[in-house]
Parts: sequence; C-alpha cells; structure tokens
Amino acid sequence: MLLAATIAGCAGAPTVAPRLILETGTLKRSIVAFNANASALASAEANGDITVWSLPDGQLQRHWRAHTSSVHGLTLLPDDRVLSASYDGSLALWTGAGELLRREHTPAPITDAAVDVTEGIIVTGHTDGRVRRWRISDLQFIESVQPHRGGVRAVAYHAPTQRYASSGHDGAVYVWRQGESARALMAPPTDARDLAFTPDGARLYGAGWFKVFRWDLADGALTVQDTEHRGIITSIDMSADGRRLATISRETDSAVQILDTVTGAPLVRFQPHELCGGYVQLSPGERFLATTSDDATVRVWDLDQ
Repeated sequence: MLLAATIAGCAGAPTVAPRLILETGTLKRSIVAFNANASALASAEANGDITVWSLPDGQLQRHWRAHTSSVHGLTLLPDDRVLSASYDGSLALWTGAGELLRREHTPAPITDAAVDVTEGIIVTGHTDGRVRRWRISDLQFIESVQPHRGGVRAVAYHAPTQRYASSGHDGAVYVWRQGESARALMAPPTDARDLAFTPDGARLYGAGWFKVFRWDLADGALTVQDTEHRGIITSIDMSADGRRLATISRETDSAVQILDTVTGAPLVRFQPHELCGGYVQLSPGERFLATTSDDATVRVWDLDQ
C-alpha cells in the first residue's frame, strides 16, 4: 500500500505509472539489484535486511537480516549467490536462500560499491577515503588506494579499460587505471553523489544538485548539464548504448526520469515516489527500471510496455 501522506516539496505530478509497487517496510532509502536475466529483483534496506522478489509478478521469494547497518552494495550473482556490502564495515556472500557463506570485515564502513562479475571483483568506497578492491569468490582483499580526504561518496569501475573512478565528500573526483596514480578531474560545482561510465569508457557521468556532470576522460573537460530535477540527483544508471541515463532525485522532489546523455533533456518522465527518491537501476536487457525511496517501496516499471 502506498503511503497516504506526502512530504511537501518531495512529490510531483504523476506521469508513467509503475508496473509493480513492492513494500520494503523501511522508511529509508534502499538499493536494488536485478539478476542476470531480470527474473528476480533484490532490495537491501537501511536496517540491513535483504529481500528478493520474482519478476515480472513481484512475488516475495525470501527475506533475511544480512547486516547491522545500511547496505550500500548489492549483487545477485549468476550462481544464485548474493553479494552485499554494508556501512557496518563488512562484505558478505549468501546462498540464494539467505544462508551466510562468508563474511569479511573491512577496515572502515563501506559507503558505495561497484561489481564486475566477469572479472570477479568488487570495488568498495569507505569513510576513510580509501577505495578497495576484493575478489568476489572468497572476499579476499587485493589492494587499496586513497584518493580522498574524508569519506568516499561513490565508486565506479569500467572493466574493458580497467578504469576506476571515485567521488568524495572533499568535492573531488578521481579516475585511474590499475597500477597508476589517481588523476583528479575538474571539480564539479557540487559533490558528485553517484558516478557512471559510458559503455566505451570515454566519459564519466556524475549526479549533483539539479544537474548532471559529464567528464571527457581524454582531456578531463567538464560539462555541466541542466535537468528538470529540482533536488539532489542521488542515483544514476547508464544504458547499454550510452544514450540514456536513468535518474532519481530527492530533498525537493522525487522525480524519476530517463535523460538524453547529450542534452540532459528528459526522454521519459515516470510517476514520482510518495517521498524523496533514493536509488535507480536498469535491468540487464533494459526491460525493467527499478527505483527506491523514503516511502518504503520499490517501484518497478516495464519499459517494454
């Protein structure tokens, strides 16, 4: 059931309605992850719970307490295992039934994570300003770098070019390749709350107040794109062709949109959440779009309809 009340300034006029509205029961932002064939969707909550639903029917499959704090990284692996990364400072591997296989404690709380299943690595950002790399199979630590003064906000990884990116509470954004020193990009006007590479790895996108940032990685040039968002764009996800960017915002609106990556103009406007938005993800194959918010729901749109 949708919450009847709304917070003034955090909701907008409905447009495209979702196919599913799934209740999480936690009035805080959560994150979501699809499995490889988009037949399942998982959410991880601010209280450490993980829930898995089947798609496209939205039937609840399993639910368990995974962590003692908010989850900032979540992946449904091809072998039905679940990988999670939490602010409680731990990485965990689970069976598809939610049974713990392995937990690895990290030196500092995890604030964001990026996973590459093909390479078998997870990249984590931490409150100590470090970006760490781990092996998925056994959660063994590989290496770390410290690009930031203060906590890391977001991390991204582009496997074909082995390029990493991070943004921090210090306002800085860095890119680097394995074995190289981190290179500072031109600082955006506000902190980059999320990061995403284009499929060719030539550009990096960031999310900020009202705007989207785009860096050309050949020369580091920064372009600041205006959008229709009227709050912090908290989460972005790049389409496979690099032409569209899924976005969600909070604080003064809860807009959910797909933007043109060249102009920043909305290509699709979706029905906003009842409360401020949190996270957005496109499914593999891009049939579905899933979002989360403070209204304790996960919303799923069928983009094929």
